Amino acid sequence: MTPLSVSLAHALPEIVLATGVLALVLYGAIRGKPSDGPVTEIAVGLLGAALLVIVLGFKGDAVVFDGAMIDDAFGRFMKALALVGSLVALIMGQDFLRRAGIDKFEFPILVLLATLGMMVLISAQNLIAMYLGLELMSLALYVLAAFWREDQRASEAGLKYFVLGALSSGMLLYGASLIYGFSGSVSFADIAAATRGHASLGVVFGLVFLMTGLAFKMSAVPFHMWTPDVYEGAPTPVTAFFASAVKMAAVAITVRVLVAAFPDAGAQWRQIIVFISILSMALGSFAAIGQENVKRLMAYSAIGHVGFALVGLAAGTQDGVFGVIAYMAIYLVMTLGAFAVILAMRVEGRPVERIGDLAGLAKTRPGMAFGFAMLMFSLAGVPPLAGFFAKWYVFNAAIQAHLYALAVIGVLTSAVGAYYYLRIVKIMYFDEPAPAFDRTSPALSAVLAISTLFVLFLFVYPSPFVAVTASAARSLF
Repeated sequence: MTPLSVSLAHALPEIVLATGVLALVLYGAIRGKPSDGPVTEIAVGLLGAALLVIVLGFKGDAVVFDGAMIDDAFGRFMKALALVGSLVALIMGQDFLRRAGIDKFEFPILVLLATLGMMVLISAQNLIAMYLGLELMSLALYVLAAFWREDQRASEAGLKYFVLGALSSGMLLYGASLIYGFSGSVSFADIAAATRGHASLGVVFGLVFLMTGLAFKMSAVPFHMWTPDVYEGAPTPVTAFFASAVKMAAVAITVRVLVAAFPDAGAQWRQIIVFISILSMALGSFAAIGQENVKRLMAYSAIGHVGFALVGLAAGTQDGVFGVIAYMAIYLVMTLGAFAVILAMRVEGRPVERIGDLAGLAKTRPGMAFGFAMLMFSLAGVPPLAGFFAKWYVFNAAIQAHLYALAVIGVLTSAVGAYYYLRIVKIMYFDEPAPAFDRTSPALSAVLAISTLFVLFLFVYPSPFVAVTASAARSLF
């Protein structure tokens, strides 16, 4: 058994966030309204501190807390991505929250709680820790989705997410109980040992229910039904948080569960992954074509990109996992950059969300139009931008695993999906200008600039990125 002191040392990022949240709750409750600004600044500092601990902390692998959690390169990489998503979403959203009158001290605390849940979820090494992390994350997200209480769309989004989320959590818990009952353990390592050579029918049924709950969190078809409405209805900073940090945690735990707990049941779970991957790519590509709301379009885009990422997981190999991790890292940067533009869509102090409001942006805000165009090209997978390499990694892994049909479907749906990304570029550069956007905050400009530079120049020197990502994938095998 690992000594408690070692376990605590490996869980230092989670401890930083947990103690910080407790302190901020007390501080906010005592100070009231005057604490709103300081709480946000402290929350940003806590997220930055946790990220710094991950980057500079332990580099070896260790199973801690009596097998409940694991600290490995894969977990550290995915937790770093989740923290970056949370940190940037919180910084980008401050101007929006202040203008909407909802810059309350509870908002950054809820973001911290959700992020803490993500970190526990990513590090989970048994079914109980996984469920605790998932629920800690989900409960905070339900409140965040409905945080703008005066807005009817936000209230509807929160209610829909809560009802469907509770259903998916129940199905996941039922699946976990079946797996425990038929394998005799909640530990991923013991489940892998119990299913070595042959997975019983009960375990397979449990795995199906477990995947249902995880697919809901990833926004994978056919459990995507909440995504377009919640993305559109929730406050835009919350939507950015859902699309970035939350997606990282959901994909990370899905990869860990399947690779660590069911390595010999690949024939069973690969069928599930291929099925939801194809459906997600198809729906994400075709359903977004007729969308006029840019947040709703990003919801269908997110569904499609989860499908592309799962192509790598379907391969079930180390190269496939590398593809998934690389895809999610690149997707995170592209999404944060895109939401920087969406948050900057404000005319005379009023937020606008129609794609038509981007008309003629190249004439009124040429720098923003160029950055957004590069991100759209990257999301479409146009070479030599970063998004092209993301798809290259997962499709190559699928081909190496002889999943030729899946790779071909992925390429075809990617070509279809390119239409609605290129349509946005056409609207920005060739349509008559709509009313010009208000002055953009420095934070949004910085996020857009960094994201654009990343997608433009990753191909120039990809070695550090590839090395870190490959190391993370290697630690799972």
